[in-house]
Amino acid sequence: MTFVDEVKNAVTVRSALLVLGVLALQLLFIASYVGALHSPRPSGVKVAVVAPGPSAAQLTSALKRLPGRPLDPRTLPDENTARRQIMNRDIDAALVVRPRSVNDTLLIATGQGTNETRILADIFEGLEAQQQRSLALEDIAPASARDAGSLTSFYLVIGWCVGGYLCAAALAVGAGTRPPDLGRSVIRLAVLAVYAIVGGLLGAVIAGPVLGALPGSVAGLWGLGALTVFAVGALTLALQALFGVVGIGLAVLIVVIAGNPSSGGGYPWPLLPDFWRAIGPALPPGAATWVARSIAYFRGNAVTAPLLVLSLWAVAGTAVTLVRSALRRDRPAVPPATGTPSGTGTGTGPGTGTGTGTDGAPSAGPPPA
Repeated sequence: MTFVDEVKNAVTVRSALLVLGVLALQLLFIASYVGALHSPRPSGVKVAVVAPGPSAAQLTSALKRLPGRPLDPRTLPDENTARRQIMNRDIDAALVVRPRSVNDTLLIATGQGTNETRILADIFEGLEAQQQRSLALEDIAPASARDAGSLTSFYLVIGWCVGGYLCAAALAVGAGTRPPDLGRSVIRLAVLAVYAIVGGLLGAVIAGPVLGALPGSVAGLWGLGALTVFAVGALTLALQALFGVVGIGLAVLIVVIAGNPSSGGGYPWPLLPDFWRAIGPALPPGAATWVARSIAYFRGNAVTAPLLVLSLWAVAGTAVTLVRSALRRDRPAVPPATGTPSGTGTGTGPGTGTGTGTDGAPSAGPPPA
């Protein structure tokens, strides 16, 4: 056998296509993460100004004219309103002007991500210096001392997502990549649901009580984890039911390559390029990261929309998996050819043989000579 023949036997056409698919995923992974995270720049960050009289409108107008339009400012009537809107996650920061002093206050919330608050502090400190005023920072939703960079929520969600698609992939390929029938799909979804409940609980316990990295309700994080794991797993099962083993790669494309860098975990959405900022809230990692931070630092506010996103992925994945399985039709089995016509004998040794008659009954061969 020649070397070329050896290569053909070792690497089939199907294997070569799968390798090319893996290369494409690798390059997309690099392009996605580097493209989203290599140069964070604020754009349209929602901030508020609390100031007396006409100075509020003047400051708001000045903030709107900043080069590159990093901020989306609005005026608020008082400091309490600003604090409430930050906790409701309607705005990200608020400048409170003290007219009887040269010291103003910037209300921030590092629980939503320290990278964003650091950039906001730099912008406002520069503006205050131009006005010969000083700026004090007040963190009204501080990240936990053990939650460096407010990244624990993101890492927790990544773990849940990885568990979801790996569990689904293991269930899908454990008995081969052939599309399952309806009964098997129901069983796989039930196993996935149990796995999601267990995985959600253990993840919440590790991040919360065990490591003390993430405050907030353990029960709330448990429910979020279970929903996230099941949503990602159901998506993976649905894609596998539609496209076979390639569907697992498509799940990685959606959840890991597109979902993780656009999730707002490393850099919050106002710091991401437009494309990733647009898709992030609609994908499981982004929706789950937002909810995890809300549970941990913002009293569980502003979670309805992202929970609906996760629920939609879970329901759609389940529905596609079941419908595709229900519509599956097996090809009728074709009996193997016997190689001999009906009614003829096949010898098993010299002078002996057995055969099948036209009525399907066995017939004896000729007697020995």
